[in-house]
Amino acid sequence: MPKEGSLPAARSRIVSLYLPLWPTDRIRKRLGKDAPAPEAPLALAGREGRRRVVLSVDLAARKLGLRPGTPVAKAQALYPDLVLMDADPEGDRLGLEKLALWFQHRIAPIVAVDAPDGLVLDTTGADHLHGGELPMLKDMVHRMAGAGFRAKAVVADTWGAAHALARYGRLAIAVVPSDKTTSALADLPVEALRLPPTIIEGLATLGVSRIGPLAAMPRAPLALRFGPDVARRLDQAFGRIGEAIVPVRPVDPVEVSRNFAEPIGAAETIARYIGKLVPLLCQGLDERGQGVRRLDLLLHRVDSRTEAIRVATAMPVRDVRRLTRLLCEKIETIDPGFGIERMVLIASLAEPMDRRQTVSSLIAEEEVDVSDLIDTLANRVGTQALYRFAPVESDLPERSFCRVPALAPEETKDWPEHWPRPTRLLARPEPVQAMAELPDQPPLFFIWRGVRRKVKCADGPERVFGEWWKNDAELTIARDYFRVEDTSGERFWLYRAGDGEHGETGSQGWFLHGIFG
Repeated sequence: MPKEGSLPAARSRIVSLYLPLWPTDRIRKRLGKDAPAPEAPLALAGREGRRRVVLSVDLAARKLGLRPGTPVAKAQALYPDLVLMDADPEGDRLGLEKLALWFQHRIAPIVAVDAPDGLVLDTTGADHLHGGELPMLKDMVHRMAGAGFRAKAVVADTWGAAHALARYGRLAIAVVPSDKTTSALADLPVEALRLPPTIIEGLATLGVSRIGPLAAMPRAPLALRFGPDVARRLDQAFGRIGEAIVPVRPVDPVEVSRNFAEPIGAAETIARYIGKLVPLLCQGLDERGQGVRRLDLLLHRVDSRTEAIRVATAMPVRDVRRLTRLLCEKIETIDPGFGIERMVLIASLAEPMDRRQTVSSLIAEEEVDVSDLIDTLANRVGTQALYRFAPVESDLPERSFCRVPALAPEETKDWPEHWPRPTRLLARPEPVQAMAELPDQPPLFFIWRGVRRKVKCADGPERVFGEWWKNDAELTIARDYFRVEDTSGERFWLYRAGDGEHGETGSQGWFLHGIFG
């Protein structure tokens, strides 16, 4: 249980996911085979007032020099090969909302649309579940690239800083340390502050084009000339004032909430109300015949900021004690600020749950359930750090297994038994120096990591061929594997790259691939 007293302050971390070519990439994705060729410049047109102008361009059109805001007639005259299509702002918005829900299911509970071309995520306390901030950002950009969308991702302490660096920074993936926000923003253009065009034009007439000089100017003359927007955006970017992120909501989730007449902030008080909300949520899940796989606790503070706790389970669960314990273990990550005025508990991912026969003297003993232990470990170290190996149909040892979730269903495939495999398989084969009398004979000795080992006995060879249906380069390759034991009793798994006679089958060098127990 958490210690008595108020909780310590936690550092906020906000991710801005920028999709610079979102409208055109989405159109190409939607059209599929009917989309223009990738090398054909594509532009989307719409109306600005009474004018018909270019609203979005793809990478090919941008390389030609075409920019948003160009009149359509001028664009068609300058670029005869330009493919022009009508923009779909409503479709872009709905697409971003679907994408936000997708990231909400996989990354963090607080995800919102940052219109018109991005998302904003509050990943405070969730990054460790994905291997840290940098691996998390790389995974996000990689997933978007796999889906056909170009993306940039930046994590910083504030929405304003992350938004600015994602759109105007040089790096496609960046992690901004907490003490580097001011220096990271100083050289960016004032457009990065999300100011209206009229204010940007006014600042340009004053000769102010960068955030650093703007932040150093006296506030009173700026407010007198441009209103409060300049000071507000600067304070939001530097973290002097908060900026609420209103997350997207899943469709019809099981949800319970509690409002407080007086704000709460003590750890034991938060734990007590978690204990009251979880039974209500489980009751709603029971009525639907569902169990929770991912549970989000949103805590709305009096300063309009939202703190979040996310826990996940390996199997559908509606055990009150287990869910309460998993949530209470995360309380220390909450920053209550000046107090929490509302708590919302959401089953953001729920699945059908089979009813199970309870143990009695008339049936066999219940199987040991380790899912509670798996859930506890996964929520502490991250789901990616907890896995087991499953067999894969492949002759190459390094491809004969894969990682699966700890409680994934058992595979019907089994490990090969015709040749024993080592207890420890190296991450990559390590070259060794070895000498054999004949091509099909095991080595007489080998030198590995500077230690010379004399072979006492050996078994083999086991010839393994390349998988030619996956890679043309593997049409002719072969490996000859040997199990060898040295004079000290240690056993190793060695192979020769090639058949020992023909150069096209491999380098004929020797490698150590595994160690037997």
